[in-house]
Order: sequence, then C-alpha cells, then structure tokens
Amino acid sequence: EELRLFLTEQFRPYVRQPEVFITPLGYRPVRVYVGGEVARPGYYTIRGAALSQDLTISNQRFQINNSGSIRATGASISNTSSAQTSGGSQSRSSQQLPAPTLFDALQAARGVTPFSKLDTVQITRKRPLSKGGGKVRTNVNFLRLISDGDEDVNIRLYDGDAVFVRKADDVLRDQLLAASRTNLSPDFIEVFVSGRVKEPGPQQLPQGASLNQAIASAGGPKLLRGRVEFLRFTQEGATDRRLFGYNPNATSGDYRNPVLMPGDVVRVNESLVSASLEFLNEITAPAVGLYSVYSIYRDIQQ
Repeated sequence: EELRLFLTEQFRPYVRQPEVFITPLGYRPVRVYVGGEVARPGYYTIRGAALSQDLTISNQRFQINNSGSIRATGASISNTSSAQTSGGSQSRSSQQLPAPTLFDALQAARGVTPFSKLDTVQITRKRPLSKGGGKVRTNVNFLRLISDGDEDVNIRLYDGDAVFVRKADDVLRDQLLAASRTNLSPDFIEVFVSGRVKEPGPQQLPQGASLNQAIASAGGPKLLRGRVEFLRFTQEGATDRRLFGYNPNATSGDYRNPVLMPGDVVRVNESLVSASLEFLNEITAPAVGLYSVYSIYRDIQQ
C-alpha cells in the first residue's frame, strides 16, 4: 500500500488523477527467527511455496490498529481466467508466488514436537518508523490451520519477524497426529533401539510413534530380557532417563510407553539369566578357543 501511494504521488506531476495498481509477481525471501518448541530452532531464510500456473493468492498481512495490537487478514485462492488480447488470442496468466507465511517458517524449522503448543504461537514484529517504531506482538492459534484448514491464521511474515512456540507440560498427541497428516513436519523420525531385541539399530518410524512401536519395529524383545531403559536429551540440556518393566499393552503416551521424538534411545536390558549366560560365554570362550588350537596342534603332530 505504501508503495502504491508513493508511486501515485510520483505520477501526479505528469498524469491527472493517477490510479496505480500493483500486482507482485513474487516476493523476495525473508529472514526470520523460529524458536521455542520446534524440532530445530534458529534463523531461517524462507520463501513462499510456488503455486500452479493458473492460481493466484491474495496477500496475508498484519493490520496494526490504533491500540497497537495486530490482526491477521484472511487469504483466498482463486482461479484466474485468461484475458482476450486485441488480436483475439488468449494470453496465459503469469504465475504468482505467494509471500512467505507462518507455515513456511515452522516447516523450515523441521516442524513441531509432541510438546508444541500450536494454539498460542507468538509472533513479534518490528514496527515501521512511519507507524511509531518499536515492536508489536500477537498470539496466533495456528492449530486451526492444521485441524480445520483455517487459512486466516497462516499470516504473512516479514524480515526480522520472530516466531516462538511455547512448550506444553504434557504430550499433545492429538495435535501431533493432526500435524503428521500435513507436510508441516517430516513424515518419519529416527530413533535407536538396542539391547535384547531381535534386530537392534536405527529405526525409521512415523510421526507420533511410541516406544512399544519402536521395539516392535526392531523385531520385538527377546525371550530373556530385563527392564526397558528410555533416554532423551531435551533442548534445555536436561536428560530424561526412565527405567521400567516392558509392558506391550501400555497405552501410547503412558510413562512406560512415551511418544517418541527424533534421537530418542531405547534399550532393552539384560535379565539376570541372560546376563549370567553372557558372562559364562565371555569366560569360557577363551578356554574353548585354546582347547581348539591345542586339538589341531595335537592332530598335526600325530
């Protein structure tokens, strides 16, 4: 709007009652900060996703009222019709790229975690000097986009915006499953399963998978097994370590069957019997080896 008014004033000396209309063909990338409870916080340079050649999208923007608060305006996608040229042929409408949005920023940060509170995503923006300067802040219920398809909350972002996602005290499983049905987060996570399982190693699991599903993906636990050890390193630098008995019937999200995040470690420990057998194996293996060498040497001498 400011650009349109500026150009209008520039044309006034040369044109009577100039009317200037601006249609952007694309938006330059913007640099924003995404922090809080996202998979990978940090600074990101983002751009809007490309639309098909016959679609246009209206801008979404902050509107700052007199009280200093922010309101997001809606966006709509509509088909563009072909215009008739003077020669009678049709000219194809040019492709218009949408502006970078909140969805693009969260997607760049590799999506959400089981603890992300998407109903109160905070956005901080530098206010232009022409409107008083300083900063303005608002909370957006981004959950409405992934659960109800409400485009009004997918606001446009500008250079210098800061996005912050708060952390919930408990796992928001329904929200995580809703996010997994979109392309907001990667489709799969990788965790590591070791110990008394049939196929230990890294496991690729869908978003929202639980500890029991990780053990099942590793072939299931062996017959002789001990307690399950769960290890997670949090973004705050703490360590979440749990030790409990294996319960294949525990509900997802239970203390003994937590919803997993990328990088989690699951270990099925040894039982007293399996540990004793392993110990006997270790101390008898050298003796068996020496006896085998002696037997071969004796056979050669004979």
